Amino acid sequence: MQEELFTSGRNIPNIDPSLQIWHWPISVYLFLGGLAAGLLFFAALITVLKKDKEYPAAVKFASIVSPIALTLGLLALFYDLTHKLYFWRLYTTIRIESPMSWGAWVLLIITPISFLWVFSYYTELFPKWKLKFNFLNTFEKFLQENRMNMAIALIPLSIVLGIYTGILLSAFNARPLWNNAILGPLFLTSGLSTGAATIILLAKNAKERHLFSKIDLALIVIELGLIIHMLMGMYAGSEVQLEAMQLLVGGEFTLMFFGFVIILGLIVPAILELTELIGYKVPVAVPAILILIGGLVFRFVMVEAGQITRYLY
Repeated sequence: MQEELFTSGRNIPNIDPSLQIWHWPISVYLFLGGLAAGLLFFAALITVLKKDKEYPAAVKFASIVSPIALTLGLLALFYDLTHKLYFWRLYTTIRIESPMSWGAWVLLIITPISFLWVFSYYTELFPKWKLKFNFLNTFEKFLQENRMNMAIALIPLSIVLGIYTGILLSAFNARPLWNNAILGPLFLTSGLSTGAATIILLAKNAKERHLFSKIDLALIVIELGLIIHMLMGMYAGSEVQLEAMQLLVGGEFTLMFFGFVIILGLIVPAILELTELIGYKVPVAVPAILILIGGLVFRFVMVEAGQITRYLY
């Protein structure tokens, strides 16, 4: 199948080629992928540290969200594909230099492991729903015996998945807003933060909530630092990078970026979590939900704003 693309000075919607080809499914996919990466990382890390009995929400309850998030994210990605019947071609080769290839293979490996991880806790998660077939009980015991091996594999896989969601954008050199090395670490940090927020929501004991509030507070500080570094880098860059930055600072995305991402999604949750750690009573759901909303809006802003400006060669 051969396709030809003709460009001209016209701009007729749905007829002429469009530079804005990624829509809401990609933003949802990036958010859910980062969330799943954060949850799986914490579940695996706590298991490797042999603290799973102390922090059950991280290893058991929150991990249920991971396969659901990955499945919904993949469905959103599949929905956005133009040639849906040819997605399997991604798996006919491995291209080390291609972020898309890395992401496809990591997702192929980490998605089934996330289901197996949850199934290894089936008896504890669903004590009233007994497994009817003996081979399923045997399989669950096998997974329980190999849970440490799954955790060791999940730590690097979840890190790659979290970074990949940002590198996927930064690989597009023609988009000045995306063309920087900060996006990989920034998206990873944001994914870890949303994962920690989800664990805070599901934690049933104060010890676990306080631990992940501290972790999340540190991640918020790192995320703010990375965002400042990204903006300052573009401010000192070329003219098109300066124009890209102005979309977020003084442009049409300023309200969403500063209002929903920076203030409501990072600064306010950080203040609330710090207030709780000091000893004041704060509803734990409020900062956690704000972080999740901010993480989702951040992906929408970066995807939409990044497609507006481009380098002119």
